[in-house]
Amino acid sequence: MATIIEKFFDSKEELTAELSASLEQSLVSGINNDGRAVLMVSGGSSPAPAYKHLSNLELDWKNIDVAMVDERWVDASHDKSNEAFIKSTLLQNHGAAANFITMKNTAKTAKQGSEECEKAYQQLKQSFDVTILGMGPDGHTASLFPHAEGLEHGLSTSQLVCAINAIESNVTGSITERMTLTLAAIAQSKVVKLLISGEEKLAVYKNAKAGGDVNDMPLRAVLNHPTINIEVYWAP
Repeated sequence: MATIIEKFFDSKEELTAELSASLEQSLVSGINNDGRAVLMVSGGSSPAPAYKHLSNLELDWKNIDVAMVDERWVDASHDKSNEAFIKSTLLQNHGAAANFITMKNTAKTAKQGSEECEKAYQQLKQSFDVTILGMGPDGHTASLFPHAEGLEHGLSTSQLVCAINAIESNVTGSITERMTLTLAAIAQSKVVKLLISGEEKLAVYKNAKAGGDVNDMPLRAVLNHPTINIEVYWAP
């Protein structure tokens, strides 16, 4: 079982304030201890206010590496691109000086692009200072989707990234081809911040935490990992 600390808040504003302060502390600590800090970022509405807050801080951004947790296999100009979202929130103002590592490359498919992506991610400092994860109503996290093509590899490999082809659903939308951090990469982080909002997602999280088949709810693989330190942030 992972080491899990649950931080439940009365409002999203309180969650954002706590998350922002914690991320700042982790990045400063990473730079002070190792000369560089590594921040793994997810898309989604939950971390957006914290990203915008961080972007205005006068941190030593040139020594901060920002890398994607997962990405749809689309160009950065696509409206569903996580990279575009990160560039419009975190990599603004002072944050624009950070060193950004993309997942998407020129390969035709995620599978064909995985080796190049792996090489880029292997250049990052390990352990990562912070990894920010979300969770879907189907129990996926990063792009580790239930019963997806590539899921078994993503949960068992020692590589940092892998290609995923999800089963199309209301959660995935039509773009099922993804690149994602593997379970091993998530376990490389000093701390994982799992961001959840609303009662429905809280019920999904509790279901995943209770145990069961990781193929049905891949978040279970993270919650059950013996060396992962997780801080769960929840707000209504």
